[in-house]
Amino acid sequence: MLIDLARNGANQAGKQLQTLASEKAGADQQLSMLLVYRQDYAERLSKAAQTGLSASNYHNFRQFIATLDEAITQQNRVVAQIDAKIEQGRQHWHAEKRRVSSFEALQSRDRRQQLTREHRAEQLASDEISANLYRRARPSH
Repeated sequence: MLIDLARNGANQAGKQLQTLASEKAGADQQLSMLLVYRQDYAERLSKAAQTGLSASNYHNFRQFIATLDEAITQQNRVVAQIDAKIEQGRQHWHAEKRRVSSFEALQSRDRRQQLTREHRAEQLASDEISANLYRRARPSH
């Protein structure tokens, strides 16, 4: 029963790790999109500056790029937080797997000890039967 509980715990930890990996993929994709979007706007600003750009349009471009930079910074924080959660999840999963292994090792050791006791009992019974047969077969004086 303890092994089953430990296995369930390890399975749950594995599922949580998979969920975090999915979150990480989504966060990475969002960060990528923000970086591409920022690059696109920086190129637009550069092209617009070459053809002539009013001060207010230049200010709007720079303000929007600054907003994108802030969003990128926030998304980098989100990715870092998810990475930290993944590391914690990995450690938890490894701990649960070690727990399962420990219980399985204890169970295995208990089985070996039980088999050793059974073999000893069988050997004692066999020795006793042999001794009784020997005594009966031996002529008495």
